[in-house]
Amino acid sequence: MAVCDAIPSPESFAPSVLTFLDCQAQAIGAGGYGALAAPGSTASVLLTGMVTLLIAFMGYRMLLGHTPTVREGVLTFVKIGLVLVLATSWPAYQILVYDIILRSPAELAATIGGAASLPGSAGGLVDRIDAVDQALKLLAIEGVGPVPLGANGQPVIPSVPPPPFIGFDNFALGFARVIFLVATIASFAVVRIVAGLLLALAPLFAAFLLFDGTRGLFAGWLKALVGSALGSLAIAITLGVTLAFLEPWLATLLARRGAGLDIMGAPAQIFAAAAIFAIALAAVMVIVGRAAYGLRIPAWLPAWPAPDFGIGTQRAEAARQPVAAHVPIESRSRAAAIADAVAITQRREALAAEGGSGSRAVHIARSLADRERGERTAAASTAYASGRRTRQRISSRALARDRRS
Repeated sequence: MAVCDAIPSPESFAPSVLTFLDCQAQAIGAGGYGALAAPGSTASVLLTGMVTLLIAFMGYRMLLGHTPTVREGVLTFVKIGLVLVLATSWPAYQILVYDIILRSPAELAATIGGAASLPGSAGGLVDRIDAVDQALKLLAIEGVGPVPLGANGQPVIPSVPPPPFIGFDNFALGFARVIFLVATIASFAVVRIVAGLLLALAPLFAAFLLFDGTRGLFAGWLKALVGSALGSLAIAITLGVTLAFLEPWLATLLARRGAGLDIMGAPAQIFAAAAIFAIALAAVMVIVGRAAYGLRIPAWLPAWPAPDFGIGTQRAEAARQPVAAHVPIESRSRAAAIADAVAITQRREALAAEGGSGSRAVHIARSLADRERGERTAAASTAYASGRRTRQRISSRALARDRRS
């Protein structure tokens, strides 16, 4: 693989650094993937072990009584195939992931920027950035120009507020260039280096898709990868807006300086514009990162329940069975029924004798007392009846007489 040129040109600092970053991102992504996907590497050994564990767990579950359905089995083997493709096949990985992450953002930016007529959308974005850098450098060299003179030869007081301190105009022009370069190159460096590193780690993170407990690592890797791609797109669009604002303005200021006219007040405005677009660039990257963070990977397979060896089935059947009816209470004896009837008759006669007089509480108390008395009488009758002989007494002489006859 070709070595990236690391020596920036003094006259084209921004293009040299951006080209170097893009070259390094591609080299890290392709070279790192090839090293980790090679047989015997750490990622290859880890992938082999995790696939073996997954198949072993499936076998043990089948031995313990849980047979996976056709859907579960098919999805499991599809997942294994997808992991092996992402972790071991560079041609498939290059088409499915590598080119999409590194090259698709530029194509989308060209489509969106072309519709909005943004500078650099048709190509040459790096050259346009370098042109703005050179314009800022020339303005810093030329300065704001001399104070204009009036008709009487006296200097005309400019209609702009005075600078905060002496030499502020030169400071603002120089620092505006620094802010522009730092914001532009740093944003590209972040998304390109992150994308290259994550692309190189694909064989390692692809193995984490196999198990539910490690799927979060794969999801985090995929979110960061999508975030880097969206970040590249957002940076290209934001820089197009920045160039659309700065290019004609800087060209006008350079034309005024070429004609010997002053540009009083412009340095502070250029400094503010550079700071504003730098903040906007950082905010856009954060927002698209949050959008990528919302990505969710659904669980392909439901959690397999542990085998219960029939215990759970027995419990379920027992729960579905109706509750057995209570054993009916043994019917009361005839003597107890007679005793209750006598007690009721006595209470009725007592109430009739009283003529309904007396309080209700007295009647209730007497009724309870009579009821208790009747229950004791019934119990005594039952006990006496249980001790009585249930058949007639026959003497021995009667038995002998019956035998002779």
